[in-house]
Amino acid sequence: MNGSTPETQPASQNELQAMAYTDPLTGLGNRHRLRDKLRQLIADRAADPAPFTVGIANLDGFKPINDLFGPSAGDQILCQVAHRLKACIPDGATVVRWVGDEFAFLLPLIFERRSAEKMGAMLKEVLSAPYDLGDRNVRLSASFGFAIHPFAGEGFDDLVKSAETALYRSKRRGRGQITVYSTEIAEQMKRATQLEQALRNAIIADEVDVHFQPIVNLANDTVVGFEALARWIDKDLGFVSPATFVPLAEERGFIDSLSETLLRKAAEAALSWPRELFLSFNLSSAQLIDPSTALNTVAIINRTGLDLSRVELEITETAMMTDPVTAQKIVNELRAVGIRIALDDFGTGQSSLSRLRDFAFDKVKIDRAFVSRITSDSASEHIVKAIITMCEGLNLEVVAEGIEDFQEALKLKALGCGMGQGYFYGRPADGEATRAYLAAKYFETAAGDMHR
Repeated sequence: MNGSTPETQPASQNELQAMAYTDPLTGLGNRHRLRDKLRQLIADRAADPAPFTVGIANLDGFKPINDLFGPSAGDQILCQVAHRLKACIPDGATVVRWVGDEFAFLLPLIFERRSAEKMGAMLKEVLSAPYDLGDRNVRLSASFGFAIHPFAGEGFDDLVKSAETALYRSKRRGRGQITVYSTEIAEQMKRATQLEQALRNAIIADEVDVHFQPIVNLANDTVVGFEALARWIDKDLGFVSPATFVPLAEERGFIDSLSETLLRKAAEAALSWPRELFLSFNLSSAQLIDPSTALNTVAIINRTGLDLSRVELEITETAMMTDPVTAQKIVNELRAVGIRIALDDFGTGQSSLSRLRDFAFDKVKIDRAFVSRITSDSASEHIVKAIITMCEGLNLEVVAEGIEDFQEALKLKALGCGMGQGYFYGRPADGEATRAYLAAKYFETAAGDMHR
């Protein structure tokens, strides 16, 4: 005898089945439970089909909190999320832990897009309340993707795939977004995937180029440096804006390889410029959360032979705010080896003044949104004047971006702005054209100064 009886066998089978369908951490069902519930719903409605909705929620910013406070704190948050979701979903609906920090829903009575968005807004509100970790509270947001049967898919796998596509679209748009799957969204995601593959191939083939826009001293209109800007012309797609492909590279996780290629090319080009001219290069938000950024950046520049003191790296306030502690460490490491740091797009962030206080910058770049209205809008003029005065007090250099005509340049000179860039002083040009520009503008001016 093995100790088991016919009476106890079914109980153990039920227990095993319950375990196979339950998430051990939260006590919610798992993806197997959702799959079976969905298939049963389709079967029950076979005679009289009606739409229903599948949704997936992802916690925004969960990983940094998990990394900062430890997996035990992360588990506490996941259990609190599960408790909230279970308490607020409608009768007849199912919520499961999908994977990691994602939860999935089966909503039998959600028939159309507007209702799905309303449900997402309610769940988002529920999940936005603070989470209690004993000695501290933390806040999180959540992003949602919904797919409606049968429009977004007939079976479990297709519906889940559509919900994941919608969720991915939400994550691309920022935190706390809600997306309901549609064929238009599917087409956009398909185009993004095609663009991604073309960009990956272009990076491998070394087809993404660097162009340079002059930065001038406004007192005498002489060139003092150049900002490196990414340019990509694909044989099939034509010109692709960096505003499209740079964020895509960040989202899809290969911004490092793109940035490294561009920095190498930019530094190599700068070797042919007069030694007193600097190179300005943009760091991405992904690089400002990577602790190895400073080491990698310095290594790339050193391999080209360019003097580190001729390099200026531009960072945006928005990028810094993702992980301020890591960003500050990177900035300090870069400045320690002689690289200067510029705060780009100043005036468009939410707490720029505190960033100037907390971070060590060498330069501030006034966003073109103010510069473009400086001659027609007194408020913009006063803001620019205030920034210039403040930077003088903080011993920071100032660059005005987006100068497009003589009147704007004249106004900025009158306000005492030190440097400027924009189409009025030169459009971005490739390395060869930049050398020609220097031959015509820089050496000619320098020779004139020598003869005075």
